[in-house]
Amino acid sequence: MKNSLLALALIAALPASALADNWMMRARAIQIAPDVKSSSLPGLDVSDEWVPEIDFTYFITPNIGVELILATARREITLNGASLGKLSNLPPTLTLQYHFNPTPVIKPYVGVGLNYARFYNVDLAPGLSVEKDSFGGALQAGVDIAVTKNGYINLDVKKIWIDTDVKSNGVKLTHLDINPWVWGIGYGFRF
Repeated sequence: MKNSLLALALIAALPASALADNWMMRARAIQIAPDVKSSSLPGLDVSDEWVPEIDFTYFITPNIGVELILATARREITLNGASLGKLSNLPPTLTLQYHFNPTPVIKPYVGVGLNYARFYNVDLAPGLSVEKDSFGGALQAGVDIAVTKNGYINLDVKKIWIDTDVKSNGVKLTHLDINPWVWGIGYGFRF
């Protein structure tokens, strides 16, 4: 009976040990720097912003990870420098990452993925509106630098493709590509 209980305890412990250190959570300060293009209003622009970001990475193998990135930003929309109002967007992004030859100290990675941007809290000039949803690609590169056994300083850059249609009283004025570069620095830990 004792041996059976010991065997059951070892079997139950296997998944926990197999999953040890498979998760990483990071908190970053990010600068969102839009690379704005408009199909018919060349003076249309979107403000740069600094915001907090959080992400969760699950390591399928030591080299392959899947990361969910979460952040939101409130942005000002301008036309030739004049404010048209503000809107917020939430672009959760999912990337598949490759971590190059992980070492105990420096762990560089690249990622490719998709984002879904949701525009909300839209407060633009009377009659102006935007499409609420956008799907686009994402590219990522970064490095985790170990500072403790499970703690890392993180440097990260992403290119995210986000676009929307800007409308006046329901009529499309222009197609707006926001397509930000996202530069980040933060701290992560494995668990």
